[in-house]
Amino acid sequence: MTAKHAVTPHEDYGFFGPDSVTWRVWSYPTSLTVGFQRSVVVEELDPALVAAVDATKAIRDRPRTRYDRTLRYFALVAFGDSRTTSKAADVLVKVHSKAIGIEPGSGAPYDANDPHSQLWIHLTAWHSILYAYEKYGPGKLSTADEERYWAECALAAELQTCDPADVPRDREGVRRYFEQMRPQLVGSEVARSTMDHLLHAEVMLPPMPLVLRPAAWVVSRFLRAATIASMPRWMREMSGLHQWRSTDVLITPVMRIAFTLANLHPRLKLALLKQLSPATVPVVAPILLRVPPSQPAVVTPAQARERYGYARPAEAHLEWRAKQQARVFDQHTAPSDDGLVESEAILGSMA
Repeated sequence: MTAKHAVTPHEDYGFFGPDSVTWRVWSYPTSLTVGFQRSVVVEELDPALVAAVDATKAIRDRPRTRYDRTLRYFALVAFGDSRTTSKAADVLVKVHSKAIGIEPGSGAPYDANDPHSQLWIHLTAWHSILYAYEKYGPGKLSTADEERYWAECALAAELQTCDPADVPRDREGVRRYFEQMRPQLVGSEVARSTMDHLLHAEVMLPPMPLVLRPAAWVVSRFLRAATIASMPRWMREMSGLHQWRSTDVLITPVMRIAFTLANLHPRLKLALLKQLSPATVPVVAPILLRVPPSQPAVVTPAQARERYGYARPAEAHLEWRAKQQARVFDQHTAPSDDGLVESEAILGSMA
């Protein structure tokens, strides 16, 4: 297990800090397990997003790598220092510039940097993390803490190409957002297949010794059941995900007990996280083990951009993005992988 003296401190507290609701919710073991799995599953109902995911085949060819890099990015937003996270957000714009094309169902172009697509990804993540925390963790936040959580969500949106003003600031606003999105969501064959694949958590785990494979299979099935139980009925029907109501009822106390026990031991949480996402451990370890940063300060995204010389994500790398658009839509050639290559130093290897 990770020893406290072996943990490298962050440079600062990043964008939230120890007094934030974000740290409280995201550091609970529900977040980077059921919460994260729910978010990546639910977001596949967006036709543009699933078209981009399906085009790369990454979650089929290298699911563990894709999971590891994505989880590391979300952890950086919540827990990382301002310099590293700002760099990750900037390079992610270049990574997303490759995810462009024509959505097969509608024939409309899609772009992973599109503000509406980014808002969908952002809100499904933050909503899923909170929902898992409340359902399988300590329970519902107070009204004041919930307001703080969604205000912090809007702050984090400054690291995406979406407009932070579009982020709902309360539970009812989130409900309205999903109702507005509902007519645009499609449970296509590709979406259903992708969602089912992502619900098999064992594909994200490292190769297991033969003796441990049955246990990994059981854990995967419990996580799958818990994730499906957290999804509304209309979403399950659209996705072709069927589960007995009795399973919904029984899985809740089981997962609450399991997560309560896991939360008692920070090093155990890190050991489990190391199995799921090794690249995320250095981001989360200083928070779970209470290793103070070099500079105990909280920074806003705007301050970080000015300090480190980055543009707002919506305005970043416009020339590069235009070149990618020209390659795909005018020259009908593959987009450049340069952004992906550059991201390896920040988000982890793609191998």
